[in-house]
Amino acid sequence: MELALMANLRLVTLLAACLCIWATAQASRLLDHDEPSEFSVKHLGTTEEAMAVGGKRSLLQRSALPGGFSRGFSPIKLPDLPYEYGALEPYISGQIMELHYSKHHKSYVDNLNKLMNQTVEAEEKGDLAKVISLQGAIKFNGGGHINHAIFWTNLCPPKDFKPPSGDLLAAIEAKWKSLENFQSTFSAQTAGVQGSGWGWLVMKPDGSIDTVTMSNQDPVATLGLTPLLGIDVWEHAYYLQYLNVRNDYLKQIWNVVNWSNVEERFAVAKAK
Repeated sequence: MELALMANLRLVTLLAACLCIWATAQASRLLDHDEPSEFSVKHLGTTEEAMAVGGKRSLLQRSALPGGFSRGFSPIKLPDLPYEYGALEPYISGQIMELHYSKHHKSYVDNLNKLMNQTVEAEEKGDLAKVISLQGAIKFNGGGHINHAIFWTNLCPPKDFKPPSGDLLAAIEAKWKSLENFQSTFSAQTAGVQGSGWGWLVMKPDGSIDTVTMSNQDPVATLGLTPLLGIDVWEHAYYLQYLNVRNDYLKQIWNVVNWSNVEERFAVAKAK
C-alpha cells in the first residue's frame, strides 16, 4: 500500500512540475524567441508533452524524469521582460511594472525553486506527508510564474498596438458579435473576481473560445484549457495607479493588449 501511495505521489508531484516546465517553455519561446513555436502556446497536456520540452530550461533534468526526482533539479529562471518598465505608460505605470515584475513575479520563481528542492529532498526520503504538504504552495507559486510569463507577452507598448484580425477576430465576433461586446463581457466578468485572481480568454478542448476567471494564481491549464489572453486583477497589478477602481484599470489595459501574441497563441492552439 505504501509503495502504491508513493508511486501515485510521484505522479502528482511530476504533474505539478510539468506546469512549471510548460511555463518555462512558454517564456523561453515568447521572451527569448529561441524555442519552437508549438511550445509558446500549448496548454499543459500529457506528461509526455511536458517532458518533450526538454533542453536547458527544463525544470527537472530529463534523466531524472523516468525514475522520479532523485537525479536533480534545474531551477526555473525569471524570464526577461520584453520591454522597458515604462513602455506601457500611460496605461500602466513604470513603477507598477517594476514592482510587479522584479518583486512579485520574482518571488513566485524564488519560492517555487525552494519548494521544488524541498520536494526532491522529501521524495528521496520517502516522506509522503511532506511531499503532499508542499503541493498547495507549488500550485500557487508555479501558477504565479506561469500566469505572469504569459501576461508579460500578452501586453505591448501603445506604439505597437494593433487590433485583432483574421481568424481570431472572426472567432471573437462569432461568439460575442463584436470585439466591443467581447471586451465588455471580459471586463465585467474579471471585475467580479472576489479578492485576487485573473480573467482569461481561453480555447476549450473542442476548439471553441470562451472567457473564464480564476482565483488567486490557479492556472487555466489545470482545467484543460489553453490560455490565450490573461489579465491580472491582483491589486499589485494596478493599485498604485488606479487605487481601488478595478474597472478603470480594466478599461485602460485594452490599449496595451498584444493582439499579435494572442493571435499566435490562437493559431497554434487551433492547429494542435
